[in-house]
Amino acid sequence: MEEEFRGIEERYQRKINEKEECEKKIREEMKKEREDWEKQRQEEKREREVDDENKRKKEQKIWDECNQRLEQERQRHEEERERTKMIMEEKTQSNERERKIREEEFREREERYKREIKEKDEQERQMRDEMRREQDAFKSEIEELKKENKDLQIKYDTQTDKLMNTIENERLNHERERKRREEEYKIEVTREREEWEKHKQEEKQRREEDEKEKLSCVEQCERLKSEIEKIMREKEKTEEELEKFERIVQEERNMREVQQKNFEDELKRRTAELKEEYEREKEAIEKVCSQLHAAVKISAYRRLETKYSNSTWTLRSAMLGIETKLHNKIENEAIHEIKERDIQRELKEKYEEINKSMSEFFEKDTNADILIQWKTSFEIKTKELQENIVRETKRKLNEIIQQRDLKKKIDAQRTHHENTLLEKSKGLALKHKDKTNDEESLRREFNLFWEECVKKITTHSPAIRDIDILTDVKELLSENYKSALVDTWNDIRNIFTVKSYSDYVHFKKSGTIAAIIGIFGSILSHNDEAQIRILITDVAQQTDKMIKSYNISKMGYNISYIQQLTGHIDARKTQYEEGHVRYELRSEFFMDLVFSIFKRADNTFTDQHRMFREANDPNLYLEKKREEYYSVFQKYCQGATSAAIFGEIICQKLKEPIEQSKHILKRLAEEENFDKYINYIHDPREYFKDFIRDEVNQFIRHEFSVSVELKMNQNIELLQKQIMTAAHESTQHVQEKTGDVNLWLKFFTQKLSDVLIFSVKDFSGMKRDDVDDFKLLEDVIREELPPVMSDISREFTTDSFDEKLDVNYRSDEILIDHFCQCCWVQCPFCNAICTNTIENHDGDHSFAVHRVNVLNGLYYTDDLGACTTLVASEKYFHTSGQWFLYKQYRRAGGVLAKWSITPDPSELPYWKWFVCRFQKDLEKHYNITFQKNRKIPYEWIQYTKWEAIESLDKY
Repeated sequence: MEEEFRGIEERYQRKINEKEECEKKIREEMKKEREDWEKQRQEEKREREVDDENKRKKEQKIWDECNQRLEQERQRHEEERERTKMIMEEKTQSNERERKIREEEFREREERYKREIKEKDEQERQMRDEMRREQDAFKSEIEELKKENKDLQIKYDTQTDKLMNTIENERLNHERERKRREEEYKIEVTREREEWEKHKQEEKQRREEDEKEKLSCVEQCERLKSEIEKIMREKEKTEEELEKFERIVQEERNMREVQQKNFEDELKRRTAELKEEYEREKEAIEKVCSQLHAAVKISAYRRLETKYSNSTWTLRSAMLGIETKLHNKIENEAIHEIKERDIQRELKEKYEEINKSMSEFFEKDTNADILIQWKTSFEIKTKELQENIVRETKRKLNEIIQQRDLKKKIDAQRTHHENTLLEKSKGLALKHKDKTNDEESLRREFNLFWEECVKKITTHSPAIRDIDILTDVKELLSENYKSALVDTWNDIRNIFTVKSYSDYVHFKKSGTIAAIIGIFGSILSHNDEAQIRILITDVAQQTDKMIKSYNISKMGYNISYIQQLTGHIDARKTQYEEGHVRYELRSEFFMDLVFSIFKRADNTFTDQHRMFREANDPNLYLEKKREEYYSVFQKYCQGATSAAIFGEIICQKLKEPIEQSKHILKRLAEEENFDKYINYIHDPREYFKDFIRDEVNQFIRHEFSVSVELKMNQNIELLQKQIMTAAHESTQHVQEKTGDVNLWLKFFTQKLSDVLIFSVKDFSGMKRDDVDDFKLLEDVIREELPPVMSDISREFTTDSFDEKLDVNYRSDEILIDHFCQCCWVQCPFCNAICTNTIENHDGDHSFAVHRVNVLNGLYYTDDLGACTTLVASEKYFHTSGQWFLYKQYRRAGGVLAKWSITPDPSELPYWKWFVCRFQKDLEKHYNITFQKNRKIPYEWIQYTKWEAIESLDKY
């Protein structure tokens, strides 16, 4: 029985479901038809509106054209009427003038006749008879004149009537033409109105058809409605039948209600669990998606930065080559002024090549849709970089031109010493031609001669003394800065490593408040500390650039450099104090800053001065020339020709410029790349410089024989070929021009001016008029040049590699100039470095994945998390005596207002491992403890060293 009831219930339930489905389907079809009808009606309405608008515009256009034509006709008619009126007035005036002329003539005649009559009256007595005859004649003439006047008047009236008739005829013609055109226009307007009425009728018919369709749709809706009502009646009938069965099964339902209720409770509980699990999985998926999107974006930006870095390195490398070429020409006095357009023309091809490469990268990269947002900014950066390095190169080369003129005197003196020795050794050789086989005797005679000559030279040229920069700094500070505590040099601190700058300041407003602050804690906020650190970094960077610009290796050391640098540091300190700061910097700050900067630059000064001393101290550079001149002395003793000896001298003269040729070693830095290493916390710029220097030194030490020496020898061989080619072409040139040795030497030095600092002035004072065998000269250079090149190769060892170069052209300095031309501003929360590749860039500072706050000593908050996580929270931080929400960090002002910190849940595991690994060191350094609110999370402790290192590759 129970199964039958269940079966009946299921059948009725299926029927009800089927009817509900049918009803639902009908409703959906009706809804769809209604929506289609509404959509069709809206479209037809829009079409009618568009058609009406077009018709209205067309009618308006027609009316405008008609009005315009009527206006034109009216204007033309007015013009014709005015013209006719003017013609009539002109004719009237002409007739009036003729009439006046005739009247004047008549009056004149009348006067004349009156005079004659008067004369006749006087003779009347004597000639009465004759007078009568005269009077009769006069009367007859008067009659004739009157008749003539009358004829003229009749003629005038006749002409006037004819003219008026003509004008009237023309007016009537114009009137008829106007009426005809008006009739045509009315006919055209009537025709257009009939077309418009016809179109309106058609529109009315279309509307009637739409109404009919609408009525048919309504009828269909009514029909569907009746069907629905029928279905509803059937449903009610089914429900009545169902109620009967419900009464039958009610008892059984009551029995199962408890069981159903328990089942529903269990279902709700499981549903809630599944929902919670679904939400957890959803959050996890969203987090993973967010991390993946951030990782893809960071990865794309890093590829872009790598591409931009490679492009800028290519541009800088090309500029280094151009700078070297122009520098050689300046030193050889081939050019006397550098202009920006000349440098831009040299760099144009490489710049266009880089722009094309960057454009292809933006278009063809797999993440081109992400990279496109940075395209414009990077194009602007590349343009600004090109303009900056062109300006900088122009400045450097023009400074070299100025320094060249100052250096002429020193070079002329040294060349004079060398050439004087050469001529004297030639004279000595002529005296000892008979001792060519006695090597010992020749050596003894040459040594005596050499020491005597060097002694005479050095008597008038005192030796260049060594320098002690730190001693000069102390003396200068003692003389010029009386307020400095010069008696406490032992208390000088390295300002780049101090933990806090509170000891260096005192408040501008003295009083109890400052005293209380000084007793109960640090008087400087972390924002103030950051500002002072930026000042120190900026001053150090500017002084480094000034030291490089002095070119001490070429011009020598002068204590005025110390004065200029200390003056610049003092000016920057004063400028900072005059800004919006509430404190002043003590004299100890100035002393420590000056001494720290000069202590760090001590090696640079010493190395460059050593190079200047070796090149310009007669005792040193003449001693290096002893063996070279002894070889020339031997050749003269053996009776060698002037051409052979001059060829050997040329090879010896070429030795020094080849050793100093920058392009041999600069190509090393241009072609070798070094990967970036670990991020740093404090003073990142100097750390990065030291890191590059260490990497370069290790590379040179480990790869010298494999890479460095190989490339150096390749460049030396290339130079050797260029020198031999120049010698051969010089010989051909002289033979074609029938020139002498001076022409040969001028052509030879010009051919090498692009690659070597080598000119005719190096041979000033040397007698060479007897050199005429240029073929022999070329052969001697070919034989003597390889040994010179071998000597150069042997002198460039691992230890002496960088010592041979000016500090501005060493491999590590070239790399530092390239990689350090970027923004070094650090995040106030975590000390992360801004990733912008342009110094003093526009817009906010930013960093991809910030560090944990522990790295900055927890000055702002006790929270250990990264600032990118905190800016999405409701937590607060404290600075300058106020509390601020992390998400409103810009309101704190100062450095914080210039940073863009985007909320990001991802954090770098490397720094979490770092905190756990160096927990004790951090506590000691920052005077903090990782307890209570600062307790290190357990998951941080789980990271291993290798996981931390691997995480660096993911971000």
